[in-house]
Amino acid sequence: MTQLLNDSAADQALGTVPEWRREEATIVRTVELPSFPAAIEVVDRVAELAEEADHHPDIDIRWRTLTFRLSTHYLGGLTDRDFALAQQIDEVLAAR
Repeated sequence: MTQLLNDSAADQALGTVPEWRREEATIVRTVELPSFPAAIEVVDRVAELAEEADHHPDIDIRWRTLTFRLSTHYLGGLTDRDFALAQQIDEVLAAR
């Protein structure tokens, strides 16, 4: 069963995803891609991973700038699932 991380555990987990920052009960990463189509390709790949994990980020698309926000909404905070998906998003971005 998925459990909320306390502040200490969430801060420790944040060390595994250094490009992300914590904003209260979410983790956030903003990245700029070389073009709008490249940004949409990343969103498409993240959508596939999110579906596989049954865990969906909030994604803001502003031309070629993407902002990902992760939180386990139904629990009202951060869980291991958020950090696992953040790592997968980082892998997608690194492969670009």
